[in-house]
Amino acid sequence: MKFGVVIFPGSNCDQDLIAVLQSLSSAEVVELWHKDTELQNCDFIFLPGGFSYGDYLRSGAIARYSPIMQSVADFAAKGGFVMGICNGFQILCEAGLLPGALLRNVNRQFICDNVFLKPGNTTLKVTSGIASNSILKIPIAHGEGRFYADEETMKQIIDNNQVFFYYCNAQGQIVDDSNRNGSLNNIAGICNAGKNVFGMMPHPERCSDTSLFNNDGRIIFESIIASVSELETV
Repeated sequence: MKFGVVIFPGSNCDQDLIAVLQSLSSAEVVELWHKDTELQNCDFIFLPGGFSYGDYLRSGAIARYSPIMQSVADFAAKGGFVMGICNGFQILCEAGLLPGALLRNVNRQFICDNVFLKPGNTTLKVTSGIASNSILKIPIAHGEGRFYADEETMKQIIDNNQVFFYYCNAQGQIVDDSNRNGSLNNIAGICNAGKNVFGMMPHPERCSDTSLFNNDGRIIFESIIASVSELETV
């Protein structure tokens, strides 16, 4: 098993992500520079959070043209597992690897706070280790996190069980008050139709250690590691 973390100019959560993966798994974790085209035989690719290219134009719009993204797209087309967190989610949507788009938060402000999540589909490869009634406290930090899709696309996402996580309250209820950025249907993360590409706006890597006074994010990474540890290199 080998993890790859793609680093763009402006990525700022890459080292946090690498540290979590190394602390929870004996698998090799490698840094993949955005100008490279080789994925170094990685089995699972992560796109971390941050502000790739300073979020010029719109978040992820420039990073999606980085040379490595064609390799990531080819890898995903073959069934390889890819996950984007925050800015990584935005990049995956801009690249067409995930449906929909991330728009400006409904209040037009940057939001940095803890939110509650519940899994949308626990039969996904990366959520199979998470109980369906889990309520996870995970931080968000974004200005463009409002998930949007047209009516037809949204119907496909719901009908095909592609919701990765929902925003909920502390009791697990999916209500408007728990939806800080105004995402349609309280969606905090989705996967593609093939269920091998995943994106989420909240930052589980920022709450995966007891020294941070919250390790709910650890549950997500433990589920990922446990479910894909036997994968062979794509």
